[in-house]
Amino acid sequence: MTTFATLGLPHEIVSILRKQGIEKPFPIQEAAIPDALAGKDVLGRGPTGSGKTFTFGLPMITRLAASGSSKPGHPRGLVLAPTRELAAQIQDRLDEPANVMGLRTMVVVGGVNINNNIRQLAAPVDILVATPGRAQDLINQRKLNLGDVQIATLDEADQMADMGFLPQVRRLLALTPRNGQRLLFSATLDGEVNKLVKEFMHSPVTHSTAPVEAAVDTMEHFVAHVGGRDERNAVVEAIAGREGRTILFMRTKHGVDRQAKKLRRLGINAYPLHGDKGQGARTRAIEGFSNGDIPVLVATDIAARGIDINNVSLVVHVDPPAEHKAYLHRAGRTARGGAKGSVITLVMAQQRDEVTKLIAKAGVKAKTITVKGDPLANREFVSITGARAVSGAPLAPPGQIAAAENGAKGNGGNGGGSKRGSGNRNRSGRGGGKGSSNAGGGNRGTRSRGRGGRSNDSSQERSGGNRRSSGNSGRRSAK
Repeated sequence: MTTFATLGLPHEIVSILRKQGIEKPFPIQEAAIPDALAGKDVLGRGPTGSGKTFTFGLPMITRLAASGSSKPGHPRGLVLAPTRELAAQIQDRLDEPANVMGLRTMVVVGGVNINNNIRQLAAPVDILVATPGRAQDLINQRKLNLGDVQIATLDEADQMADMGFLPQVRRLLALTPRNGQRLLFSATLDGEVNKLVKEFMHSPVTHSTAPVEAAVDTMEHFVAHVGGRDERNAVVEAIAGREGRTILFMRTKHGVDRQAKKLRRLGINAYPLHGDKGQGARTRAIEGFSNGDIPVLVATDIAARGIDINNVSLVVHVDPPAEHKAYLHRAGRTARGGAKGSVITLVMAQQRDEVTKLIAKAGVKAKTITVKGDPLANREFVSITGARAVSGAPLAPPGQIAAAENGAKGNGGNGGGSKRGSGNRNRSGRGGGKGSSNAGGGNRGTRSRGRGGRSNDSSQERSGGNRRSSGNSGRRSAK
């Protein structure tokens, strides 16, 4: 059996993985880690949840630990990620293996005062995880220099392209040494991503797991014809009352906020997540969802790849996605690492033709059901989704909860501790959201320990408590 030790990783890292319950590498790790350790440029194609973070991160740690030391503001390893949440989760996963090898990691993303990043960069940082906008801001202020970068990684390159970030990424990569090692990982390798490969990579070795469609082959897919908008709203409320982690996807930020408020008025502890939320709100939502205190997340597409959390048992397309790639990215939030999961698309009458074409282009087979009248009277629907009636006291909006907590802390409440959440009990007996708002500070200049959400690429999610760091650029270009 192939193990991380037989792949050539040092025993210190192997021991840390073993303590986390991680013994067997995933296919993309087994294929690509030896080439990355050998210093080759690696082009990795694999869906989210396939183990990419360790695939590029562990070789980077191993090689940098054997190649000298870093200077303040001059990292030797660089990881670029498209969203704040993904950047924070990458740093969270790599921090412990890096520590055991004597390396320091740091994340820079927007949403916090840039002076926090500047203070943190005053000490040597070996591996910098960044969103493009905040990295460029720090370079513009001459607080960050990429001239010593030996290994540069671009994660979720296709999403970078979809979000229009590649010109910014090109400028950053051009500031790294041309002879440095490049590792690029993406669910797809076409179009603008392929241009990036030709421009910056040197005879890359390509490793691919399955085609992107296979990212959802282990899931069950359903299409629910729900009639009109009122009927759809009733279906959403019934689904949100279920047990287990649930993500509801909407197309617009306004729709996300409105849906979360509706559910909270019913006593369901739902939190909104989209690009206009501040870093504190986004951190609270992700951490609370990770540790189970927040059972329902309402999110936009731009947040889809930042949700890298195990045990999401149901993804709901409340608004059908605009195109097939968005369907696959949304769906990839469930059934991670081979676990079971379901994806259901709610379709109003006028959307049927559009969704039929979308499902076919996504390459998935979905069973169609019709939900009329009371959704809880439909046994098939209830069996698929776990929908159930909800009853509970209305919950305050998340912003009011955070303000109340901050006021209590300012007055010395809670015995000086960091009590998280509203204290309200929701429909599954969980509290009203624990997530830490420590988005800007953190010990070691980079992180603060929260309470135990495990967010990562799949079942290899056994790291300690969530570590959250300085946030992401307030610029739209790096969210």
